[in-house]
Amino acid sequence: MVHPALEPGRTAVITGAASGIGLAAAKRLAKMGMRVVLADLEGAALTAAAASVAADAKGGAKDVLAVPTDVSRKEDVHRLKEKAYQAFGEVAFLMNNAGVEGGGGPWENYAGWEKLLAVNLWGVINGVHEFAPAMIAQQTAAAIVNTGSKQGITTPPGDTAYNVTKAGIKVLTEALAHSLRNEPGGKVTAHLMIPGFVFSGMTARGRTEKPADAWTPDQAVDFMLESMGRGDFYILCPDNAVTRDMDERRMQWAAEDIIKNRPALSRWHPDYKDAFDAFMKAPRG
Repeated sequence: MVHPALEPGRTAVITGAASGIGLAAAKRLAKMGMRVVLADLEGAALTAAAASVAADAKGGAKDVLAVPTDVSRKEDVHRLKEKAYQAFGEVAFLMNNAGVEGGGGPWENYAGWEKLLAVNLWGVINGVHEFAPAMIAQQTAAAIVNTGSKQGITTPPGDTAYNVTKAGIKVLTEALAHSLRNEPGGKVTAHLMIPGFVFSGMTARGRTEKPADAWTPDQAVDFMLESMGRGDFYILCPDNAVTRDMDERRMQWAAEDIIKNRPALSRWHPDYKDAFDAFMKAPRG
């Protein structure tokens, strides 16, 4: 099963396309016969990515366009849209995937907060604002995938700024899906990509070999395409260490902090350690 937007000859736009999941998605869609627009910061990585994708594209370099883009700048994303439509006439698939790490705790690293909010959250907002109206106007099957994170759902202690950006993407994408399905004709769908541990430039942290627990970017893209084919909104990826059941239990526990009036982030509260461990091991009723 393949999402109807992902047909040969149609056009995909992917941000954060110079590496990781973005590059894997670009190469996979090119192999499927789609024309691909790669957006990332200007530099050698984007140039190399475009050449790599062109090698997989049915039409070679003529089916691939690289557009240097800082997604935090709305004018850059507007230019990206204009260039995509000028080159290929339409956009069937948009993946707002660009992201960075390096934020901080609630009162730490203000500059890090500003950068993460600008790239991770405003980058997705800019992509939706620029592309969604044009994709709706096409009146053809289309899809928007926004890359979130499990950290935007369970919000673990550590990088609060990162969690905030990914929680914001979840809220935005849920509202986007609701608004799109209420558009006359309803031919554009929205999906929230929620990767597990994926070995990429952002997660490598100096390592050159993939840890056993991690998925490859290709595995994450395979899962994304299968989920889209089923019509899933939440594309909740497992990895080699965390199963779907483990993710569901962690997310259920986080939601029940509110329902049961437990302390915030009780999963990491010493008074609830034993209760959480028991919850994770309990048989499903």
